[in-house]
Amino acid sequence: MPSPDVVSWTTIISACAQADQGNEAVEIFRSMLHERELPNPPILTILLGLSGNLGAPQLGQQIHTIAIKLGMDSGLVVANALVSMYFKCSSADSLKVFDSMEERDIFTWNTIITGYAQHGLGREAIRMYQLMVSAGVLPNEVTFVGLLHACSHSGLVDEGHQFFKSMSSDYGLTPLLEHYACMVDLLGRAGDVQGAEHFIYDMPIEPDSVIWSALLGACKIHKNVEIGRRAAEKLFSIEPSNAGNYVMLSNIYSSQGMWDEVAKVRKLMKERGVNKDPGCSWMQIKNKMHSFVTGDEEHEQIQNIYATLWELYTLLKATGYVPDTDFVLHDIDEEQKESSLLYHSEKLAVAYGLLVTPKGMPIQIMKNLRICGDCHTFIKFVSSVTKREIDVRDGNRFHHFRNGSCSCGDFW
Repeated sequence: MPSPDVVSWTTIISACAQADQGNEAVEIFRSMLHERELPNPPILTILLGLSGNLGAPQLGQQIHTIAIKLGMDSGLVVANALVSMYFKCSSADSLKVFDSMEERDIFTWNTIITGYAQHGLGREAIRMYQLMVSAGVLPNEVTFVGLLHACSHSGLVDEGHQFFKSMSSDYGLTPLLEHYACMVDLLGRAGDVQGAEHFIYDMPIEPDSVIWSALLGACKIHKNVEIGRRAAEKLFSIEPSNAGNYVMLSNIYSSQGMWDEVAKVRKLMKERGVNKDPGCSWMQIKNKMHSFVTGDEEHEQIQNIYATLWELYTLLKATGYVPDTDFVLHDIDEEQKESSLLYHSEKLAVAYGLLVTPKGMPIQIMKNLRICGDCHTFIKFVSSVTKREIDVRDGNRFHHFRNGSCSCGDFW
């Protein structure tokens, strides 16, 4: 049987990537290299995308090295993929690649604007937008999603309003649901939950689940029970099987000690057969991916991880850390609540990172869901006590923990 050619390898690797089989795609790529078949730009682009999505910077760097050796790193498509990959892996190399590019298209500019937005660097995103316009590149709908997202995660309310208006007045672009969702998020995060709700009812198009979820998330941050309940009812109607909406409403109720309401939500979930998505965190150590779930018992070093975590917990409490038990959705005593918080997946990942990496080395973690408030506070304390830089990319944004503070400014 003849060996596959590069087109066949591209088709196979692409199929794996589209089926969310990233590890299989990487193994097939390695088999391809073993067969002495050289990759083409589409394969490199696919693998760089996988590296970013998996939060695997070492893999991404290896692909970058291969691209350089093959003279493919300066091509526009591969260079754009490199910028995106390095941003997703929290690497400053994204800017090095961007600055070295001789040619840039709208995708390049959108990638860097969105990258800054995800890292909570709103002013930098706006600066890149201004450079883009100065270069004669016209923004599109994706550009404004990135800008509004940047404003939302940086608390730039006035600037967000200006960009929203500029879409239509300056560029003739009609705002889409994504832009309205960003505006709801912008208002809600800034504390104007009532204004965000009014904004939704004044929309010229029917709001979708993303918009109502943004409002519910704002209610969770600002503990607005009444508006939160209304947003949740809309979401239960639109997507009755989405566990995250029930959990978010339960968080609002539990923060106010409304345990009867929490019980009602849990009962509703049971009646509808809705199960809570398990929290999962993962990290790459020496080319190997390590994953953790809340209350994990499967990892090969789990006993050492628990021992490290308990030592860390004791140290942090002595330095002022107080577990935020509002994030426990059960009416149990405080000691039990603290115990249940301790074994969240991101805390296990942090403990493992401290256990196996050299002192002073940064720790990078990926999480499938939004980081909870207690874990956020916990990791801030860890970064202060251990003098480590800790980056967490959750389901919503990047968090860069340095010396006891987070890049999000506790605004997520």
